[in-house]
Amino acid sequence: MDTVRFSIIENEMRWEDEYRMYYQEPEDGSDGPTDSAGRYRLSISSESDVGGVEISSPNQPHDFGTGRESQEEIWAYADIEAGLKELPEGERIAELLLCSLVPVGDIVQDFGQQPVTVLLLAVWYSKHDLLRKVLAHEALNVHACDAAGRSALHLACYIGDYKATELLLQHGAKPQCWDKERTATPLHCAASCGSLECVTLLLDQHVDINAGIEKYSALHYAVMRNSKRCVEHLLQRGANPNTPQVYTQTALHVAAALGYTECVELLLAHGADARSQYGQKKITALHLAASENYLECVKLLVAAGANIDARNRDQQTPLHLACLSQCHETVTYLIAQHADVHAVYRDGRTALHASIVKESRFWDCTLSLLKAKVDVNRADHFGYTPLHIAALNEFSTCVYMLIEYGADITARTNGGVSALSFIIRRTPEIIPRYIDKLDAAISVNSIHEIGDVDCEIRLDFRLLVPNNERGETELLLAFIEVGQKRILKHPLCETFLLLKWRRIRKFFIFSLFYHGLFVLLFTAYVLGVYVQDCRTRSCQTPSYVPAVGYVIILFNLVLLTKEIFQMMHGFVSYVRYWENWLQWSIVIGIFLCTHNALSDVNSVMIWQHHVAAVVIFLAWLELMMLVGRFPIFGLYVQMFTTVAVNFAKFLMAYCCLLIAFGLSFCVLFPNYIAFKEIPRSLLKTIVMMAGELEFEDIFYGENLKIEYPATAHGMFLAFVLLVTVILTNLLVGLAVSDIQGLQQSAGLDRLSRQAELISRLEGLMFSRLLRKAPIRVWAIFQKIALLKTSRCRLHFRVKPNDPREKRIPRELITSIYKLVAERRERNQSMRRRRTYRNMQTFNDLLLNDDGAVTLRRKHFKTINKNRTISDNCYGGTRPDTMPAAPVRPSSGGAAKALEENQKAMLKRLDELSKDLDIIKNKIKKL
Repeated sequence: MDTVRFSIIENEMRWEDEYRMYYQEPEDGSDGPTDSAGRYRLSISSESDVGGVEISSPNQPHDFGTGRESQEEIWAYADIEAGLKELPEGERIAELLLCSLVPVGDIVQDFGQQPVTVLLLAVWYSKHDLLRKVLAHEALNVHACDAAGRSALHLACYIGDYKATELLLQHGAKPQCWDKERTATPLHCAASCGSLECVTLLLDQHVDINAGIEKYSALHYAVMRNSKRCVEHLLQRGANPNTPQVYTQTALHVAAALGYTECVELLLAHGADARSQYGQKKITALHLAASENYLECVKLLVAAGANIDARNRDQQTPLHLACLSQCHETVTYLIAQHADVHAVYRDGRTALHASIVKESRFWDCTLSLLKAKVDVNRADHFGYTPLHIAALNEFSTCVYMLIEYGADITARTNGGVSALSFIIRRTPEIIPRYIDKLDAAISVNSIHEIGDVDCEIRLDFRLLVPNNERGETELLLAFIEVGQKRILKHPLCETFLLLKWRRIRKFFIFSLFYHGLFVLLFTAYVLGVYVQDCRTRSCQTPSYVPAVGYVIILFNLVLLTKEIFQMMHGFVSYVRYWENWLQWSIVIGIFLCTHNALSDVNSVMIWQHHVAAVVIFLAWLELMMLVGRFPIFGLYVQMFTTVAVNFAKFLMAYCCLLIAFGLSFCVLFPNYIAFKEIPRSLLKTIVMMAGELEFEDIFYGENLKIEYPATAHGMFLAFVLLVTVILTNLLVGLAVSDIQGLQQSAGLDRLSRQAELISRLEGLMFSRLLRKAPIRVWAIFQKIALLKTSRCRLHFRVKPNDPREKRIPRELITSIYKLVAERRERNQSMRRRRTYRNMQTFNDLLLNDDGAVTLRRKHFKTINKNRTISDNCYGGTRPDTMPAAPVRPSSGGAAKALEENQKAMLKRLDELSKDLDIIKNKIKKL
């Protein structure tokens, strides 16, 4: 269980890690970059800590900022303003400029000693008159910057002020200049605010249009702004849509991540590389668009030649990311474009694994993948199939959908936990629906009525064999393991087990014959060697002993090989089965009994007699267990084993009472030989419990004197009452209760034993070791053991009304017939009610201007009453507030034809009712 628990926990942790990777959660406890709505912003930088896409929520657009106040990609608006106010006299000048009541000349006169501060603030607040006067100042340096290295031209372009930009350029401002950290040029600032006029003005000054392309160029910021005009103009003026370095962010990545379809189209039209990757995770533009459900961008990228199955660092394709984000439209489009639905990414997961996420309860993506024929039983590296994940997260709708598309509920994780185990614990409501599927697997030939002799019922066993690689009884064994043995009583399962047992019982018959011959030979050997007492005299070795001894050794070697093969098939399950320990005891004991007594019985040692006595008992006990594997004897052997186990528990519970009497008798009867020693006294006490009291020998035997008469008689009486009477009768009552319980569940226990035996044998025949055998040998085993290779081919036809039908027991035929008859009666009743309901609805719709013709089931009557047509599709009445719809008059001939049709329908209903009565009578006779 530790292995199972670790596997589950580790898988859960990895799924949570994947969620964290796509939903940005800083590990340092900080809030991380957020937008104005408090959402985590997408980091498009190739220097991101996780090196990949960080999604705020499925189907939620990324926020790169729209407007001056959110231009955080270059500088924050508040930071610029704070930096300007930190300049000399900056606070006072800013207040005066915001006041707008102070004349421009007074500001220039009062703060003439601080021309740089006045210049930068005049540009920032778009005070053009003040800017002209400042630029006319002789001591002014037009290239002056604030503490961050931002010049006046930076600020003018940042706010998109065309007039200020033109004035600065006319007075000699450098159009190609960087701030202190080399973050942006004026062209970057103009592009980030989407000012086409400023961009054009700067480009006319012959600035480097691709400046900063190693990280962010002006084209990047124009795309972030979603300014189609700026993007188009930059591209026409020679902006490079690609980057010279590999794995760096291009403008196409930005446009795809933000879903800007027009920008994507422009970039692709000007040669943007749709296959380029960026970041440590090697994300493509198609990955970004698919993860956010930007379908139009996805279509443009695919049309431009983007690799639809491109892999990032985690081997994820765009389809994987679309499924993780529950982008149904994108998933559907990618599948239609022949994306690889079988591709696996980290930990061996497929797109179907990715479509089943905790945060979503809509299964459109899952359904699309299932319709695309994805491998529904593909397991990840931990052995978890999509069905495991759905059941683990309690998605009952998804679980049933996967089962409908062929998911194997017997699939097991690396820890040995089946999907059915998760379904039982997390989504138990699936089990009744699965039983309905078993009912539906029994169908009737529609040519004949169910009461006809030639009526044929078809049983389809394909539902019981979801995976042929592990045998045909794996599903039934899984139901037994999770405590759902009652499903074996279903007619479909019971018939399948019967046919399967007939198919495979030849192996058990051979095993019984082999062990029976082996036990008989060993018995003859023990009688010839160990019955004689050769310690005091010389014994003659019987003539048959050597030959029988060598045959026994050969048989024992075959058994040893079988046990080793079973152990290699599955060591853990092998050790848990107690009968395997019994087999090993027999194998080892026989080698100890025969190694030196094949030719001379006088060489037999004393300890070998002890071993021979134990081994001969175990050999016959094992033969009894083999006999109990057959259905006809299984109940009786199970009674014995059950009573024996309960008796052992009984002795453990009352052993203190028996020890107490044994020690007491050892003290009170020192002259009686059975009580002189403590071990003998305890053994004698247990024998006395069975009724062998020997009262006269103990109290009145010759040469025996009772040393403590009163106490001895009292303790003996107490033993008789407490142990012989009460305890023994209690044990008998317990045994009777166990037997009654076994008899009540005899049929279910028999089916359970059959399923376990067949499954164990199939486990050996279809083991990994035997699969390495030659193909012809493997085909022979399949032909002998599997139903699908026989004439049945996983379906079986039976004629329940034919007295010559003898292939299966009559009781089972009756169960099958009853199930089909009840289902047909139920369906006909539902159809009858539905027909009557539709007739009533149709009657309410028969209207005309003069009167309405209302048809009843028993008689037909015309009621001269005006009505209106209801808009309710189920025939409900129209509310008073709803206006009446105009009704066309209906002719008398149409009403008469309608009456005749309804009479025919009612006549058919009466015939169906008679058929049902016939079916009920036949069921009673059966």
